[in-house]
Amino acid sequence: MSTLLISQPNFADHLTPQGHPERADRIRTIEDALAKSRFDRLIRRDTPSGDLLLAELVHDEHYLARLRNVRPAEGIGQLDPDTFISAKSLDVASTGLGGALSALDAVLLGEVDNAFCAIRPPGHHAEIVMPMGFCLINTVAIIAREAQHKYGAERIAIIDFDVHHGNGTQDIFKSDPSVFYASTHQMPLFPGTGRANETGLNNIVNVPLAANSDGAAMRDAYRMRIIPALHDFSPDLILLSAGFDAHERDPLAQLNWSSADFGWLTGKLMDVAGRRCGNRIVSLLEGGYDLKGLAGGASHHVAMLMDGAIEWLDE
Repeated sequence: MSTLLISQPNFADHLTPQGHPERADRIRTIEDALAKSRFDRLIRRDTPSGDLLLAELVHDEHYLARLRNVRPAEGIGQLDPDTFISAKSLDVASTGLGGALSALDAVLLGEVDNAFCAIRPPGHHAEIVMPMGFCLINTVAIIAREAQHKYGAERIAIIDFDVHHGNGTQDIFKSDPSVFYASTHQMPLFPGTGRANETGLNNIVNVPLAANSDGAAMRDAYRMRIIPALHDFSPDLILLSAGFDAHERDPLAQLNWSSADFGWLTGKLMDVAGRRCGNRIVSLLEGGYDLKGLAGGASHHVAMLMDGAIEWLDE
């Protein structure tokens, strides 16, 4: 396998308050973990800037104007109790989008088999009309639409293994059968969506997991529900909302996945990609707020993307 790693040089310019879980140290931690010799074969590329107007592919026509109007000239502004915007936050969102677009190009043009984008801020909570949950724009949704518009991909699958349900992604695609969205997430937990009976036009699969459940429950959810539905959908491309906050160390939730569980899940999704869409996977970082857990989960995820197996890897 050939795997592209997208890095974001300006990730620290999106400011959040002291002690906020979604902080620049998250990207530094991933960069340090993936700098080890185990990952020397990664193809590495910095993000270019992306066109924020592409947000209008999934958000309403006034969405960007509202963000620009509340963006402070200096310091940190607040969008809701958890979500913040600073003077350069939209520049950071633009480069995160540019990185994801670059990864999409590389995968769909056959330059690499798959890609992981270490970018911030996350995006899967951003709804059609409202940013929320640390998220400013829904990057994975924009990439899905761009794959359809630019490359003619007809069927896009988005698999979301963040511990929090991707209410924004579901909001955007719930009435569009050309996009399949599946999520495992803790319930009850923020944002309160993602019940099993939320199925859209039979293109949505939600598998809520109980607090304190472990990797075995996750494996059952994918084996019995999500993987069969994903095969039936037969996607042209698989996008991942790769959150690592289901890790047993994470402070914002109570699932008990190990770092190795993220590798197992990645391998299962790669099996589907190999059979259905020529190995094409683009993975975008979402959550993960304990730095050691984030490093462990992301390392196993990327190692599996590279090799299709993990012969050894420190936790």
